Amino acid sequence: MRALVQRVSEASVRVDGEVIGEIGAGLLVLVCAMDGDVEANADTLAAKISKLRIFKDEADKMNRSVMDIGGQALVVSQFTLAADTSRGNRPGFSTAARPDEGERLYAYFADQLRGFGIEVAQGQFGADMKVSLVNDGPVTIWMEF
Repeated sequence: MRALVQRVSEASVRVDGEVIGEIGAGLLVLVCAMDGDVEANADTLAAKISKLRIFKDEADKMNRSVMDIGGQALVVSQFTLAADTSRGNRPGFSTAARPDEGERLYAYFADQLRGFGIEVAQGQFGADMKVSLVNDGPVTIWMEF
């Protein structure tokens, strides 16, 4: 699985003009299941993200996790993270998981984050979403498992 993790002050996702998920301080996680991914990939990704020390401590050093600060996560499916740009100018997405498996792993991943005690809001798989965020730092981390 691939994820783009952003430390945010706030984030929200809209579908058809309606807010369907929003958080305060925490993480915006754009996630993509890749062809061949299994639940173990989602388990590893969720565990790593839950413990990722990218929030500032008292000494102003990135030394605290989203769990340490009592933060939230907004998980948004984004198959375009599977983009293959190695040839031509039009990205290919053949390495993304098939939609039914992608949706299943996306939901499973969000549930795994909840299992760490993190409050999780979600986007809508396959929808045309409008994501708003205030990237704190900015801090943006690319992860792949």
